[in-house]
Amino acid sequence: MWWMVGIQLVMTFSFSILTPIMPLFLPDLGVKSASAIDFWSGILMGTTSFVAAFVSPFWGRLADLKGRKLMLLRSSFAIGLFTLMMGLSRNVWQFFAARCLMGAFAGFSAAAIALVASQVPERRLGYALGWLSTGQLVGSLIGPVVGGAIADVSGSFRVPFYTTAAITFVVLILVARFVRETFTPPRKRERRGSVLTSLKMLARSPALGPVFLVLLLAQFGVTSVQPVVTLFVQELIGNTGTLAMLAGVAFSITGLADVIASPFLGKRSDVIGYRRVLLICLAGCAMASLPQAFVQSYWLFVLERFGVGCFVGGLLPTANALVGRMVPRAQRGTIYGMTASATFLGNSLGPLTGGGIAALFGLRWVFVFTSLLFVVNWVWVYRSVPEWTEPPLQVDGEAR
Repeated sequence: MWWMVGIQLVMTFSFSILTPIMPLFLPDLGVKSASAIDFWSGILMGTTSFVAAFVSPFWGRLADLKGRKLMLLRSSFAIGLFTLMMGLSRNVWQFFAARCLMGAFAGFSAAAIALVASQVPERRLGYALGWLSTGQLVGSLIGPVVGGAIADVSGSFRVPFYTTAAITFVVLILVARFVRETFTPPRKRERRGSVLTSLKMLARSPALGPVFLVLLLAQFGVTSVQPVVTLFVQELIGNTGTLAMLAGVAFSITGLADVIASPFLGKRSDVIGYRRVLLICLAGCAMASLPQAFVQSYWLFVLERFGVGCFVGGLLPTANALVGRMVPRAQRGTIYGMTASATFLGNSLGPLTGGGIAALFGLRWVFVFTSLLFVVNWVWVYRSVPEWTEPPLQVDGEAR
């Protein structure tokens, strides 16, 4: 588990280097007007996840059949290759194609969750996934600042892409060398299940279906502001020589708060209940998102982003832990492929919607919309998501 936490940190660090860079890179690709930059920022940030949403169940099923470590190796290679292609792009359509291809072959985080969830003790699932999320969040904390600094120091928005590709290939070596998996191939009878069968099981389950939607809406709310953070920082401070780095700080401060909150919330979810932690986190996200629409100071904006991060850190690990407790270990690759589709759809639809709202109504309305979305999600969890209850222990055919 600890190797996977470290590898998840490095992987997310490398990928999040690009987050504040993409809107600033668009003029180099021929996108000039402010409204076009708003629009393409949303398209490009959402494309990878949109494509991944449709292929993740397939990769999840393959992970159950062939092993989760193999999926980590495949994903690491794909991310490194297509990130390199992004850095070599000469127009926005080449960049768009590379983002689509990455979505089709990536999915590192989903494979990491499935591997850890299939190896750790059941009663420690929330704790383990909380730490895995912490590794991811520490990477997202460091990456945008480093990416902005690399762009400012090098004077090129292409160098961060080459840096990301190089780090990703290092991760590939680390996974091959240090990650161990205890994997037993399924028997022939267990191999007959298909992705479609698993999808039907998800739709019919009174518990899994609502959690699937929670993951989608939560990730939608988190990512809808991503295309506008850099542009909003630019509106607050102007075109300074440190714009890329300050935009990276605004991204990363949310990750800092996540790092503080995620292990605590993941551990508490094993004790006080997954549903209760989800409700607390969604309410906090809603209350911390709305004030960002009215802020006039850069540092106050950063403080409010920190407030959002304090509650975002508990959403995904808690929901994933709840899903993990509902399905057998042998099927967790498949089911996490399904839930990865939900998060990927949220990842894609969030930036697309956020970019569209910013282009049509202005940057500040994105924060209003995000706050309302968290409120809607809170109501859905309160009404539809059940709390996990431990199944009775079977002893000599009798429940105890």
